[in-house]
Amino acid sequence: MGAKKEIFIRGIGSYLPKRILTNKDLEAIVETSDEWIVSRTGIRERHIAADDEFTSDMATQAALRAIEDAKIQPREIDCIIVCSVTFDMAFPATACIVQKNLGISECPCMDLEAGCSAFVYSMEVAAGLLQLGCYKNILIIASDKLTSITDWEDRTTCVLFGDGASAVVLTTEAYGARAMLVDTLLRAYGKDCYSLMQPGGGCRHPASAETVEKRMHYLRMNGREVFKSAVRGMGAILKDIFLRNQIEPTDVQHFLPHQANMRIIEAVAETFQISLEKFLIVLHRTGNTSAGSVGIAFDDGYRNGRFAAGDTLSFITFGGGMTCATALVRWLL
Repeated sequence: MGAKKEIFIRGIGSYLPKRILTNKDLEAIVETSDEWIVSRTGIRERHIAADDEFTSDMATQAALRAIEDAKIQPREIDCIIVCSVTFDMAFPATACIVQKNLGISECPCMDLEAGCSAFVYSMEVAAGLLQLGCYKNILIIASDKLTSITDWEDRTTCVLFGDGASAVVLTTEAYGARAMLVDTLLRAYGKDCYSLMQPGGGCRHPASAETVEKRMHYLRMNGREVFKSAVRGMGAILKDIFLRNQIEPTDVQHFLPHQANMRIIEAVAETFQISLEKFLIVLHRTGNTSAGSVGIAFDDGYRNGRFAAGDTLSFITFGGGMTCATALVRWLL
């Protein structure tokens, strides 16, 4: 197959719905308060998709922005990967719906589900496909309408989630690239898989009057177990990717964590004795947007000039499964 090719990020984009739901708004929906939410999560508001706005719609908007940023045409995309936990439907693949929306024909399309780690999972999958030499521009999109599976009667979870999407174009061509993908590392801890789940709707519990009555189509989370798994898993995988690349935490200029909970981010920062100033945080205004969250933070940092040429960026994620993934990226501009 020849020498290993370098993989570049050529275009970056994201999308957040127009409607904003503040903590004050939530006080009218469920027994909670702004102080309670902020002190436990760091979240102040989140974006909510319209009733007729779906995962594929948000994915399409983020994709168009990434394609425009890459300075290419949609027809130049030759593979689409969409990652989510709230696909439009069981089938067809949401990636195929996005392909239709973009006006592209024939390129392979696939959905990937790895919880909130799926953005980085998709980066490794895309990098592997690019190494084959059969593809030129692979579009990765992470999009979720988490509010569609949020139980608005559960005060412990409904305050956490928002909707949104992010996208990148990966290529083997250095020309016009924003950044270079240095390394990725993926893991999963299936023994804890039921700590975060949507029990209804699959073949184990198909939709029925009983599953609806038991509210099984909503997200369920064991918050204590998820917190412990996240901090432990993120710490271990960061340590291993640093070791594999012979770098120290001090060599990283920017950490882009999954935007789930400020307490989790603080715990990871404390583990490595890293200043929180190095962490790019957007969760206070987006909430937890699942797989799209690191890409939304990445796009935010890019658009706001946070990165300088030569900077090393560390993506670090965890999610349902329990999955965990990290990536090292070198900024080029």
